[in-house]
Amino acid sequence: MNTPQRDRRWTTLAVAGALLAAVGAGVATPALAADRPAGDAGAVAALRPAAPLDRAALAKTLDGLPSEGVTGALVRVDGRGGRWTGTAGADVPADARFRIGSISKVFTATVVLQLAAERRLDLDGTVQQYLPGLLPASYPPVTVGQLLDHTSGLPGGGGLTSGDGGEGWFAAHRADSWTPAQVVADAVRQPMGFAPGTAQQYNGINTFVAGMVIEKVAGRTFAQEVRDRIVRPLGLRDTAVPDRDDVTLPGPHAHGYLDLPGPDGGKQRVDVTEQSPWPWAEGGMISSAADLDRFMTALLRGRLLPPAQQAELFDVPDVPNRHNKNCEIGPTAGHACFSKGLMRATLPNGVVVWGKTGSRPGFTSGVFATRDLSRKVVYSLNPTDVSGREFPKVWEIVTTSFGSGQEYGEQSQ
Repeated sequence: MNTPQRDRRWTTLAVAGALLAAVGAGVATPALAADRPAGDAGAVAALRPAAPLDRAALAKTLDGLPSEGVTGALVRVDGRGGRWTGTAGADVPADARFRIGSISKVFTATVVLQLAAERRLDLDGTVQQYLPGLLPASYPPVTVGQLLDHTSGLPGGGGLTSGDGGEGWFAAHRADSWTPAQVVADAVRQPMGFAPGTAQQYNGINTFVAGMVIEKVAGRTFAQEVRDRIVRPLGLRDTAVPDRDDVTLPGPHAHGYLDLPGPDGGKQRVDVTEQSPWPWAEGGMISSAADLDRFMTALLRGRLLPPAQQAELFDVPDVPNRHNKNCEIGPTAGHACFSKGLMRATLPNGVVVWGKTGSRPGFTSGVFATRDLSRKVVYSLNPTDVSGREFPKVWEIVTTSFGSGQEYGEQSQ
């Protein structure tokens, strides 16, 4: 699961338009801004459209791959200027399926917002109301809306699912799974992080609880709700919530690997493509670049949500950021950057992007778009550790996709 504790240990989080920064490793992040609030002097620049699609520049972003720390990559860029798809690595098909990690959270949030539109749940209703007894009696009321925008104040994960946090521990336990109730019970042995609604802290426990609310309200499994509300209506042929014990990655796919210390002091490469999908509603889904593009297009066009709930996707709370390095950069550093489902950021050239990233050992992915869908990017890389060494390449891919084209470490002008 992608709780803050686990994110620090073996997950990289996204920063500004699908850009991954190694949270635990302290990887330096290029200068860029979270989206500026209304009325800010830079707001006009933040509305700047993406530059024309530069296929040659995009192809160049895959130069040098595979590399020592990345075995493969898949990039799909689409929009009004046309489409470009590129791959790197011998075993990376253009139609590859991959583990999308925390991009799963966007599907979860969409289902919650649909249930709210149907008046089957209230975003201002509390977890205590929908799931009595799940949270300790000492906890204050936590609303469903606060789960979605990570302002709940719930604690991060405990030690149940993270072990020693290293690549070796994950490789040895990659088929292990826990029920959502077990994961939440382990987390809430800790005190609240802050009063609900007063700050934002990205936290996978929020999405575990949101998934449990979905199942309680709908009377069906999370997988069934995602299938019938999103996957089938949109014709997402490569997208699924795997069964708890299904460790396979079906269909065409790249392999995910981890490099572990070998017995002779060198490295041994372990295939971790098969792994437990039981970050569940929080990070366990499988998809493809084409499907994620189609999902993001439908979501931003309002095909999945009525206007009132659609507005929630673009409403970032005006609260301080707490321990989210992906919100700790640029002129609005220290402020929230997540809405009820999406992350918002402004690239160095002023282009505002909305979307989400995801990471599982062996897989680093992201999907981002301008709000008007003039440009969209989906990427999936296969890093061999969790140090974040792939970040410079991701930075190059994403900034080039949206017309900024900056190299890692280059400061925005």
